[in-house]
Amino acid sequence: MKLTVLFDESCKYWIGVIEQEEQGRLRACRYIFGNEPKDSEVLEFVSEKMMKLMSLITVETNANRSKSTRVNPKRLARQASKEIAQRGLTSHAQEAIKLDLESRKLQRKVHNRQQLLEENERKYQLRVQKAKKKHRGK
Repeated sequence: MKLTVLFDESCKYWIGVIEQEEQGRLRACRYIFGNEPKDSEVLEFVSEKMMKLMSLITVETNANRSKSTRVNPKRLARQASKEIAQRGLTSHAQEAIKLDLESRKLQRKVHNRQQLLEENERKYQLRVQKAKKKHRGK
């Protein structure tokens, strides 16, 4: 499991991106910290909220990573420094976050539609009862 805390230029907030890879499947989610989080806030998030947040993620994506072979130590050092300088989000993590967002969006849309239909049915039944009450003696 990997937590990357970074500043998101698009929304002007500090965010944490959590990536979890199990058996070739990658699950990722994003948590918005707001202002720059202190070490204690990050530790509190990791100890209390992170596992609950990861348990809510239902969408997974394939994480096809190349097999690691023996790498020259100098090349490995260059790769490590390049990775540290990089922003931190992988394309796999972005894809997993996007899929999860789309699934939650679809669930919310279905739920809202169901509520609208129930509300319309309730209003219709109220109108019918009101009309029956008016014409009770005729």
